[in-house]
Order: sequence, then structure tokens, then C-alpha cells
Amino acid sequence: MVQLHKLISTGLGIGYVGRGGGTVAAAATCLCWYFLPGGGGGLVLWQVGVTALITALGVWSANEVEPCWGKDDKKVVVDEAAGMCTSLLFIPVTVPYLLAALVLFRFFDIVKPLGIRRTERLPGGWGVMMDDALSGIYANVVLQLLIYVKLF
Repeated sequence: MVQLHKLISTGLGIGYVGRGGGTVAAAATCLCWYFLPGGGGGLVLWQVGVTALITALGVWSANEVEPCWGKDDKKVVVDEAAGMCTSLLFIPVTVPYLLAALVLFRFFDIVKPLGIRRTERLPGGWGVMMDDALSGIYANVVLQLLIYVKLF
């Protein structure tokens, strides 16, 4: 069972890339999002379902691999995948918007402003996942605003 959690938490092995694994996982998520059926933005049920599923699996698997690898090991990139999905919720699925969401998400995930860093103190898998979920929410809000005021 630990092997399954390692597979999930590393984003199907992406986490073994090493340095930059989080960015690779976020970019791979954008690529998958682009090719999943039902794209085109709006209130698309699959987007919410995929995001919720990846987040739940991430919390569970991050809890399970923590005894092996320690708290929020660099190999754990499922949090970046879930956060990237959150960034893309209800955004039109076009290459420019995907790239903008990727840049915004990675900015918030790396800099961790506006209380994001505090969520890392949550126990176990919650601490691993919630900073990326909040980064994804911030990225999504900024992108939604840019779209709304037609700056992008």
C-alpha cells in the first residue's frame, strides 16, 4: 500500500525528477487539463470533480508517505497538481490562460504571500496540500479578475 501512496504523492513519478519537480508537475497538470474532455471553462463538473479527487488523494497519500520521507518532502508533488487544478477552475481552457494560470500559481506557491505559509503548519497531509490549494485559489482569483476587466 505504501507503494501506491508513493506513486500518488509523486504525481505518478514526476516527483522523482528532483529539482523543479513542482513546476514539472504543475505544467503536466496544465497539459492534462487541456486535453481532458469537457474543456472550455464555465461550470464544468469534471473540473471540480478532478480537483476534489486529486486533493483528497493528496491529503491521504501525503499522510502515508510522511513517515518514510518526512514532512512535505520534495518528491511529493501531488500538492502542485491539486493547486494547479484549483488555479484552472472555471477558466476558459486556452493556451494563454493555461500559461497565465501556471505562472500565477507558481508565483503564489513559491513566494507564499498573504497567509499561505501559515497553512504549512497544519498537521500531516493537510499541511502539505493546503498551501498549494490556497496558492491555487489566489491564482484563480487574480486570473478571473484579469479576464473580467478584459486585461487578458
